[in-house]
Amino acid sequence: MDYRDAGVDVEAGRAFVDQIRNLVESTFRPGVIGGLGGFGGCFQLPGGFKEPVLVSGTDGVGTKLKIASAVNRHDTVGIDLVAMCVNDVLTSGAEPLFFLDYVATGKLEKEQLTQVVAGIASGCKLAGCALLGGETAEMPGFYSLGEYDLAGFCVGIVEKSQMLDGSKVQVGDVAIALPSSGVHSNGFSLVRKIITECNLSWSDRPKLLNGQSLGETFLTPTHIYVKPVLAARQAGLEIHGMAHITGGGLPENLPRCLGKNQAIKINPGSWTIPPVFQWLADAGSVSPEAMYNTFNMGIGFVLLVPPNHVEQTINYFQSQDVPANAIAQVIAGSGELLELPY
Repeated sequence: MDYRDAGVDVEAGRAFVDQIRNLVESTFRPGVIGGLGGFGGCFQLPGGFKEPVLVSGTDGVGTKLKIASAVNRHDTVGIDLVAMCVNDVLTSGAEPLFFLDYVATGKLEKEQLTQVVAGIASGCKLAGCALLGGETAEMPGFYSLGEYDLAGFCVGIVEKSQMLDGSKVQVGDVAIALPSSGVHSNGFSLVRKIITECNLSWSDRPKLLNGQSLGETFLTPTHIYVKPVLAARQAGLEIHGMAHITGGGLPENLPRCLGKNQAIKINPGSWTIPPVFQWLADAGSVSPEAMYNTFNMGIGFVLLVPPNHVEQTINYFQSQDVPANAIAQVIAGSGELLELPY
């Protein structure tokens, strides 16, 4: 016997790397040293920093991958993978420099995984970071045929004096919300349970979703906020804190950007909840509390700014075609999120 008899095709793996080479190299930015194929990716730190701090983040896509497999569309989940990492790194004020991916599958299917890597490359371009390298693992007997899993890892850089860690946040600061593009990449075990319990198909088109199929709706990739937010800071906007609204929704993530002895009070009704969340609540008979503790409810990213900078901040983002509105205010407390509508 040989390795191929055991289910692992080394030659197919080499051919896959050759097939994705152009996709990977299309993301390269200044600082990348060498090319694809080494044992490690090399990156030279940019100059101009007095006290550079490296910020790292890692994440996956979760069971949203099940939907990609069910509808046989794999070009968006790579964007999700990048987004989940770079948006986290961004909350410290860091600019993403490079990204690594890990793809595990039962059997390497070149066309399928090339779509995945194309999505990762697209996400890296949206974030301005290089896809510096990765690993593809063929694991027969561990994953079923056609199944795969993804993990990502990102490194960013920020000047120490410009780093956001909660210490700059003040009572009275206002939370400015940037909208999500949909469900993003959290809560999909509940999404899939609702679809199953309601005997629905991913090709179904509920009226509330304006003609989109369920598959199209739930495969909408996570929005990447890096470029507009970094541009806002470079334009001189004063931002004291940032939060990426992921698993656990607003209750879990918004308080994470606060300082000591602070809480945040939501202004109910201050933003429009997208129809997809109303559809999920209705179809699954999901309580408001469970909805807010599972999904982003239309808010993907939040900035904390001084009260006298609110109008300037909103106007700036709207000038960049990024909707923004004030949804909450920092108050004295102990990490609570108050006045959610449940």
